[in-house]
Amino acid sequence: MPSYKFQAKTFQGKLIAGNIDADTEAEARVKIRARKLIPVKIELGGGVKASVIKKAPSLAPGARPKDLQVFTRQLSVLISSGVPLVQALEVLSQSPRGKGLDLALKKIVSDISEGKRLGAAFADHPRVFNRFYVNMLIAGEEGGVLDQVLARLAEYIEKSVKLQAKIKGAMTYPVVVLLISLAVVTGLLVFVIPKFVEIFKGSNQEIPALTQFVINLSNSFVANWYFILGGFIAVIVGIRAYYQTPEGRKKFDQLIIRVPVFGDFVVKSGMAKFSRTLATLLNAGVSIMEALEIAAYTCGNSLIEKALLKSRASVAKGKLLSLPLSQEKFIPHMVVQMIAVGEQTGALDEMLNKVADFYEDEVDVAVSSITSLMEPLMIVVLGGIVAFFVVAMYLPIFNMAGGV
Repeated sequence: MPSYKFQAKTFQGKLIAGNIDADTEAEARVKIRARKLIPVKIELGGGVKASVIKKAPSLAPGARPKDLQVFTRQLSVLISSGVPLVQALEVLSQSPRGKGLDLALKKIVSDISEGKRLGAAFADHPRVFNRFYVNMLIAGEEGGVLDQVLARLAEYIEKSVKLQAKIKGAMTYPVVVLLISLAVVTGLLVFVIPKFVEIFKGSNQEIPALTQFVINLSNSFVANWYFILGGFIAVIVGIRAYYQTPEGRKKFDQLIIRVPVFGDFVVKSGMAKFSRTLATLLNAGVSIMEALEIAAYTCGNSLIEKALLKSRASVAKGKLLSLPLSQEKFIPHMVVQMIAVGEQTGALDEMLNKVADFYEDEVDVAVSSITSLMEPLMIVVLGGIVAFFVVAMYLPIFNMAGGV
């Protein structure tokens, strides 16, 4: 029987180390918890982690979250009904689920039939099954609870999709306002103002400065629209490319997290995703070190991500997770308190699920607040733009009427 080296904490936070015999890492974790200890780090006797699989990025097509959620749920049902794994995968691979998932499933069925481990077979397709998904499968396979882990995975993906839709809905609203404003300005400059210019040509009235400014703006736009359009596209592409760089993402995340209303929304959504991911991984038996690293990358903001990864380094040194998190200004105090309670009672995954439930509700409230704020703002912005052009173009008409 293999021997595992482990580090664990007592409920009082004291770090201890030792060895334990077990067939799998999941079994070793169960035995450690049976001693009323909280596993921190588990390594195979030779020092090689038993459950961590990391793969390089792949150019293969990915899968839609909804397709992945349905597939995971169906696989869970088939396995819990007693259908052998390979047969269950063969049945599910025969239904169309999108190019990426279909190709991955066919290759996985072939690999497992040839004797490859489940986690390793899924890890060969990182665009379809990410690191979180693969480590959950490994934990379920080693612990003999694959059907339960798959059910948790399906539930997790479903909740993640709903949360992501809410976040996109909140972030889409300002973009829609901007695009509508640009469309209104473009329509006025290209179609409306030139009509007024024809009217003014027949009069001998002096054109007011405001009106002349708008006419010059319209003429310049019509004459150089391709340069303006090209410049606008170049700016968008440039901003997007800069955001893809580590420095660009850091600057953008620093800006957005300090914006009133939006910053609060980013923190709440980040906490919801982090807590749900970490709770799901811990509940499946994934080591806390691996779970923290995976969960940190799901929060969606580099500042929060950095804070969480710093806490991982502290946990590796034997500290409680709540201690380093309490020193991070972007981590809400309520989250730290709930994690501290979970560590003291040995029910960290349960507390994290409660945190996730709370912040998912908070995201709902935040989306409603952002929408309520943006609606009157959109009316004011669009109304102001239209009013400016109307006043500018009607000034000469008022002057002519006054002259008569």
